[in-house]
Amino acid sequence: MNSYSYVRPVIWASVWAAASLAMPVSFGAAAKPQQAQAQVLDRAEFLCSNCFFGASDYYYCFAADNQILIAYQRTRVLNYQDQSKNYLAPARPRWAAWSAPSQTVPISYDDKRIWVSRDESKPEKRGFLAHLKGFGIWASRGDSKQVKLTRSSMGDIFTNDVRCRRANSVSAH
Repeated sequence: MNSYSYVRPVIWASVWAAASLAMPVSFGAAAKPQQAQAQVLDRAEFLCSNCFFGASDYYYCFAADNQILIAYQRTRVLNYQDQSKNYLAPARPRWAAWSAPSQTVPISYDDKRIWVSRDESKPEKRGFLAHLKGFGIWASRGDSKQVKLTRSSMGDIFTNDVRCRRANSVSAH
């Protein structure tokens, strides 16, 4: 019998103990998002033209809680000849760009994300195929009421508001 045969179980037990102690630290609870009433200051967009499942980026600048928040939404795009269109949006409304219903909107935000509400007005559906399409969108969770924006520090892309251009010194992820 090998004189080191007792070492292997000790090493395995040590590895499992270290992994089980590190697991709660690595899966720690995220910070609770803050709620605020935000003013939409500016908007910028980088549209993908002649795209086959490309991505367009829409940047938004908000003023909330005495700070400037900048975030973007990346949407999948299928278009040709007209960069302002997205032929995927009717099939999957979640891939439509968010548009602010008014100048002030309720938001939730943390260090990495901003959540805004999508306009809840829906066109009236008629006929069996319209109901079937509505069921497909619901089943795919395509008409989500919340839009998740990713925080950014790119403030120099905005042209209408000086506060947004100066906000790139804010540390965001």
